[in-house]
Amino acid sequence: MRRGKLYIPGNEQSVVDINYVFHDKSATGWGGEFLLTEYRRLSDGGGYVIELEDGRKGRCSIQRRVNRAVTGAPPLYRYYFRGSGRLK
Repeated sequence: MRRGKLYIPGNEQSVVDINYVFHDKSATGWGGEFLLTEYRRLSDGGGYVIELEDGRKGRCSIQRRVNRAVTGAPPLYRYYFRGSGRLK
């Protein structure tokens, strides 16, 4: 997995560190999955900006996939992300 950042909609200063992997990348779209490195409550939907390990950024939507909760600890979720267009 690679390390990146996820910017929260409405507050570009709010950043969450993530570990991500790409599943597909084409001229018209890209996507993959990520795990948060710390507990943070995120809502499904669009408006997020993902920053990749190499510094490229792109707008994406996210969807929570699998509850990776451990009893007695804050839950960690696996998220699917999907973006369109080019990464800048």
